[in-house]
Amino acid sequence: MAVNYSAKEEADGHPSGGVGVPGVGAVGGSGSGGGGGGGGSGGGAVKTRKPDNTAFKQQRLPAWQPILTAGTVLPAFFIIGLIFIPIGIGIFVTSNNIREYEIDYTGTEPSSPCNKCLNVSWDSTPPCTCTINFTLEHSFESNVFMYYGLSNFYQNHRRYVKSRDDSQLNGDNSSLLNPSKECEPYRTNEDKPIAPCGAIANSMFNDTLELYRIDNDTRTPITLIKKGIAWWTDKNVKFRNPTGDGNNLTALFQGTTKPVNWPKPVYMLDSEPDNNGFINEDFIVWMRTAALPTFRKLYRLIERKDNLQPTLQAGKYSLDIAYNYPVHSFDGRKRMILSTISWMGGKNPFLGIAYITVGSICFFLGVVLLIIHHKYGNRNTSADIPN
Repeated sequence: MAVNYSAKEEADGHPSGGVGVPGVGAVGGSGSGGGGGGGGSGGGAVKTRKPDNTAFKQQRLPAWQPILTAGTVLPAFFIIGLIFIPIGIGIFVTSNNIREYEIDYTGTEPSSPCNKCLNVSWDSTPPCTCTINFTLEHSFESNVFMYYGLSNFYQNHRRYVKSRDDSQLNGDNSSLLNPSKECEPYRTNEDKPIAPCGAIANSMFNDTLELYRIDNDTRTPITLIKKGIAWWTDKNVKFRNPTGDGNNLTALFQGTTKPVNWPKPVYMLDSEPDNNGFINEDFIVWMRTAALPTFRKLYRLIERKDNLQPTLQAGKYSLDIAYNYPVHSFDGRKRMILSTISWMGGKNPFLGIAYITVGSICFFLGVVLLIIHHKYGNRNTSADIPN
């Protein structure tokens, strides 16, 4: 049920039914009628702050206002509840069917194999290595995604987010040798422009992770795919190498220097030309900053080779780590995550719980309001308002 109001605009621009007063004019008029009162003696039009007599300014436009009754509110609560609860159960069950295994290899615990690498620095040579053995209780049937995770790392800090030069990353030759001032203090080093410049690139994650399956004391390496982990638009649109004669990246990046914390320049990130320089996918993934201080980023893919065999069988595995990335100084933590995905993405039970909670609350309120309406709705609640 709704109230619909519409009023017709007066043709003469003045309210109808004005009261004429000799010498003053019609009440509500402009002061120029009613025996010429006021207008002739003032020598000009009388200024007024009254809004124009239009449907918009006088609030006479058609209006629609819903009137909430038991006949409309109760079905709405029950419908929302009956729709949200099954959706929430489906999402929750789907999320629980996703396999996920997480290893914290920060090394803060004295018993951790990586405790010896806890105080590693950016320029440690040779890199500190450690191995963590673990067991998968359940097989991972579909394609497996390997992530690295960081905690207490604020990539969303305003100055950190701005500390980059997108023109340089897009292959602009002039920006390559003259980076943006937003990159300070990681714009130049030893009077040479840094490529890539900025704090984001300078703090790129550089741990190396290798996965092995242990079968009868024999270690079999798991094939980790390093391509296809970045967004297509990032790989093909936003990030490009500088242009010039030939495809020799060493010559194209001549006159620049590596970021301060990098062990090698950008044109030596990979041996494959289509995954080197600014289009290196590990670099591209890192440059897409996270919104929260605890995050994960895709590191490698493990593709299923045989439909009759799971991608990762249940059993014993080992993770070899080249521990290069220091996190102990800011109380951070590092993780390796193995996960499958579904049609809704990775494991996330919160969405299903939220749907179930909202649906349950709406259904419960519908029942309570139905009882109240059944008990008190037949009573005559209207009262005569005395004049």
